Amino acid sequence: MTVHLKNSPALVRQISAAETYPIRSRVLRPGKPLQECIFEGDESTSTLHFGAYIDDKLVGVASYMENSNPMFDATSQYQLRGMAVLPEFQKKKLGELLLLEGEKNLREKRSSILLWFNARETATDFYKRYDYSTKGEAFMIPNVCMHVVMFKEL
Repeated sequence: MTVHLKNSPALVRQISAAETYPIRSRVLRPGKPLQECIFEGDESTSTLHFGAYIDDKLVGVASYMENSNPMFDATSQYQLRGMAVLPEFQKKKLGELLLLEGEKNLREKRSSILLWFNARETATDFYKRYDYSTKGEAFMIPNVCMHVVMFKEL
């Protein structure tokens, strides 16, 4: 998927788990050890990692992992994890590109998938624009911030 942003093409493509770590670290866990950005399931064969590039520079990432949440009854569930865009590239529709590319790829995998994730409270309005709903009460992820579970049937 390619989109043009002020004379620079933005490209989203599949990447490795290791390629996501520096962006996750800088955006989601600043000042913490890189190991905190390595998630269980990163290396699973069913996990999909996507990177957003501008001028061949990786500026955003998102990972989609096959993982069930007991809050939901759906038999086929994926979890979005580690969605992050470098601060200087935020508000340029890169998060949208990463989200829509992930949704498209998941729909190609299976006919019915529930996509869920723990969203930072500050990001819920972004996800609501793409028809995600919240479930349950907000909760603290220690040493990070308040989160809420969000989901959508794909």
